[in-house]
Amino acid sequence: MTTITDPRQFGRVAVLLGGDSAEREISLMSGEAVLKGLLANEVDAIGFDPAKESLTELRRNGVDRVFNALHGRAGEGGVVQGALEAMGLPYTGSGVLGSALALDKVRSKQLFTAVGLSTPAWLAVSSAAELDQVEAEIGFPCVVKPASEGSSVAVTRVDSISNLAAAWEAACSADPVVLIEQLIDGDEFTAGILGADALPLIHIETNNVFYDYDAKYVSDETQYHCPCGLPQAQETELRDQSLAAFHAVAAHGWGRVDFMLDNNGVAQFLEVNTIPGMTSHSLVPKAAAATGMSFEQLVWRILELTLAEGGQ
Repeated sequence: MTTITDPRQFGRVAVLLGGDSAEREISLMSGEAVLKGLLANEVDAIGFDPAKESLTELRRNGVDRVFNALHGRAGEGGVVQGALEAMGLPYTGSGVLGSALALDKVRSKQLFTAVGLSTPAWLAVSSAAELDQVEAEIGFPCVVKPASEGSSVAVTRVDSISNLAAAWEAACSADPVVLIEQLIDGDEFTAGILGADALPLIHIETNNVFYDYDAKYVSDETQYHCPCGLPQAQETELRDQSLAAFHAVAAHGWGRVDFMLDNNGVAQFLEVNTIPGMTSHSLVPKAAAATGMSFEQLVWRILELTLAEGGQ
């Protein structure tokens, strides 16, 4: 592990925030929090919004490395990562391949299955005609979501076939490919990933019908339990499985893995998030805090990973 003690070793750091995805507002909040944390560490850091300036301006601003806090397709799909690599700028988080695979929920589920992890039954639907398969192959209730979006954007719980078409149309507004997934009856957990380690699990409880956008970013009633309440041996196994899910999609650096624990105690993996939120409601900072790590220490550690051997 590369350990940095002098903030000058990072050079000038640009925090990418905002962007033009459906998650722009969350990215602005995450980016501002990261920027504040880096400045508190006396890192020479600036905010940079690619929706307002071309990435080519990074070099003109004397930037040496990038902390990527762009959420959604604009920042997590691999395009920004490829551009930064072309400019020779190290950056936080996963590379081009890992970013693209993790954002694509269909490919992620295929890879989870390939490495022996469980994932809810699913269908990828790209036309209204294919909705006829849902009742027989998935059943109700189910969850309808864009195949390549985050933060529960355009995600709908569907309890009967009468609501299916409307949910599919809402998801289509964000992505032409729609994932329709079996709704798992069980508890929701998330595992923050930092370097080679999975952080303590967080058990999420919400009064909403599921852990939707409101529960994630607006509601003060959502409960986050860390310690998660599971026996230590079970938590250790689930953290190991979460790392396996993270590696299955070629993710590295830091991120978050979401899964449901079904009534048989089997982890049903939902997705890997390669640029998790860094807001007051966000989960990776909460998990890091459970280990005694402050927010300022967390952003420093994430930035340190850009100097690790074999890193970006």
